[in-house]
Amino acid sequence: MTELRLTQVRSQDDLIDFIHFPWEVYRENRYWVPPIISERVEFLDPEHNPFFQHATAEYYLAHRGPKIVGTIAAFTNDRYNEFQGVNTGFFGFFEVLEDEEAALVLLRKAEEYATHAGHDSLLGPAQFSTNDEVGMLVDGFDGVPRVLMPYNPPRYMDYVEAAGYQKAMDLWSYKVKMEDFINNIPSKLLRVVEKVKTRRNLIVRNINMKDFDQEVERFKRVYNKSWERNWGFVPMTDPEIEHMAAQLKSMLDPDLVLMVESEGEVIGVALSLPDLCQPLHKAYPRPGFPEILTMLKLVWHWKVRRDIAWVRVFALGVMPEYRGLGVDAMMYLETAKNAARKGYEWAEMSWILENNDMMNRSIQLLGGEVYRTHRLYEKQL
Repeated sequence: MTELRLTQVRSQDDLIDFIHFPWEVYRENRYWVPPIISERVEFLDPEHNPFFQHATAEYYLAHRGPKIVGTIAAFTNDRYNEFQGVNTGFFGFFEVLEDEEAALVLLRKAEEYATHAGHDSLLGPAQFSTNDEVGMLVDGFDGVPRVLMPYNPPRYMDYVEAAGYQKAMDLWSYKVKMEDFINNIPSKLLRVVEKVKTRRNLIVRNINMKDFDQEVERFKRVYNKSWERNWGFVPMTDPEIEHMAAQLKSMLDPDLVLMVESEGEVIGVALSLPDLCQPLHKAYPRPGFPEILTMLKLVWHWKVRRDIAWVRVFALGVMPEYRGLGVDAMMYLETAKNAARKGYEWAEMSWILENNDMMNRSIQLLGGEVYRTHRLYEKQL
């Protein structure tokens, strides 16, 4: 076998090679959904991604002769370490051919980065935080992933475990059929929800797209407050949430974005997204193919053919003082009703921390079934 060597991404050409490499990994895989290349270029660019206002990253390529056989990113998220009170580095963008040596060398390089940066441990995969795409798929490989959820071959789990990594946390994805969800809601739960709405003077409404900027501010307040005690959480900065909102705005279905108000204050939010992975899988972005044509194909399958059967419940949060009252169930129910009315057939609730007992009980009570697991791995240095 040709000798293995590692290089750091230092030029725009190197970065394009880094971004293009996954098409080599997944060229025989019928489930992988390729990203839009221009979006990846922007995502990895410190000039465009506000994540880098509090983080630094390096990207690496593994070669055998002239051929690239693997990639990895190693990075430091200062805001995460400060908020969580830890000192960890991260790895992500871990992609490799069937080459265990290359996988181990790439992971070792990320460990060297973290050690040099003074970190005590290395956590991943993440790209770049729990506010983005995180985790390695460890079961449920036989299907197209939902929007903004990672996908990878089963062998990656073997590689990271062979390198000495252990499970830090599992992230569960639930699925539920809309029709079954609505028909199987316990009548007792419906009565409780109605009593809570009346007693607490709660109003459930859709997002007001004409007041989008202020709605984003309301969402941010509830999101950061309701998630702050969750494992791995890091609050989003103003630039980060504005950037995310700008990216998501074009794909939002206002009927799937709910806010719960009490006395005029938003105390609960639920953001669900149409699963753009389905039309994107059919448009299939790829190197060398004009992106404008890819985008036209995406719009055709999305807006014209309406080839979307799934929604993903992307974020749901309730202010701490309103938990345990059924506000989460209220938002799930309203989301399901709206989604079913618009022709969506399935919902994925993801991801949910395995130790989030309250949320897991709520989803399971409503008929949710865990059908995929993503895992974050950690190694002490």
